Amino acid sequence: MYRYLLLSIYWREKPVSCHPTELPLANENQLESIPVLKKLAATHRRLAELKGVAGSIPNENILISTLTLQEAKDSSEVENIVTTHDELFRSNASSNPYNAAVKEVSCYAKALNYAFDRVRKSELLRLQDILDIQQSMESNNAGLRKLPGTELKNAVTGEVVYTPPQNAEAVSTLMSNLVAYINDDALSDNDPLIKMAVIHFQFESIHPFYDGNGRTGRIINILYLVLQGLLDLPILYLSRYIIKHKSDYYNCLQAVRDKSEWESWLLFMLTAIEETALETALLVKRISGLMLDMKHRLRSELPKIYSQDLLNNIFCHPYTKIDYLENDLSVSRVTATRYLNLLCEKGFLQKNKEGKSNYYINTELVQLLADAGE
Repeated sequence: MYRYLLLSIYWREKPVSCHPTELPLANENQLESIPVLKKLAATHRRLAELKGVAGSIPNENILISTLTLQEAKDSSEVENIVTTHDELFRSNASSNPYNAAVKEVSCYAKALNYAFDRVRKSELLRLQDILDIQQSMESNNAGLRKLPGTELKNAVTGEVVYTPPQNAEAVSTLMSNLVAYINDDALSDNDPLIKMAVIHFQFESIHPFYDGNGRTGRIINILYLVLQGLLDLPILYLSRYIIKHKSDYYNCLQAVRDKSEWESWLLFMLTAIEETALETALLVKRISGLMLDMKHRLRSELPKIYSQDLLNNIFCHPYTKIDYLENDLSVSRVTATRYLNLLCEKGFLQKNKEGKSNYYINTELVQLLADAGE
């Protein structure tokens, strides 16, 4: 009945089960060392650039629908749930997941989008929001851990690396405290990015769920950046950086638990945000450029059917279909079909058959997203 979570963690010293304490940390005013302060300045610049670039896209759903799915794919891959862009987009267009991995990634994307909508409206990240995120991804309502037995192990040797709090009351108390720390800025004067790193460490160390802790924790990261006004949209893919530096990520987490080595953890997280913000801003600029180019071509080659709504549709849905055009443009099925066929004839889209239905691929956008994921 117990769940044992396997992580690829490497260490030189025998691990110590150092349980998290309530926030704020006793030494929180010492976290902003000189190296950390220097990295903070650079990271904030990159985040501000990303926020500005994202604001240049005419319809926010274009970024939410595409980049959120990218983050869902990458975050799931950290947990060895691997799928492809083609499988994800085809699944979205057909509303029929092709396999278990696609289903899990799709659930992640839906959980992130749903939580983002709630957080943006309430300007809070509540415990119920976190519970709902995990429940949406795992399709169960187990809630916070109540049974002992959860251990984090080295995936190679099987040796226990870390034992999170086992008592149900302790888990509940720590999570309530974490939610207060997230929402009450008066509890800490530290920079929001420092707090985000502390929050992520705390959540992963509490390990409040039987399953889905890693992915839930990465969604909390994105939502916290939105809560703090550092981003307007949930479009920062920290998961891709973690995939590339997986052993460093786990080593730095464990070093805080074993030896209170906060500086290396903070620098890791700030570097992840800085580099990811730069990569994402470049991708958003490429998407914007692709949209502008297609806009000019549509006006020139298909002026009778061009509209901003049509352009938005084929960028919101890299694999679009007749139903989407009907809904987004408020046109008849006959008109939507005619528009899509004209777009294919002129080379804007590529038509593919899926069972008895057709879907229409924005191949340039799909290739752009696939290249960004490599």
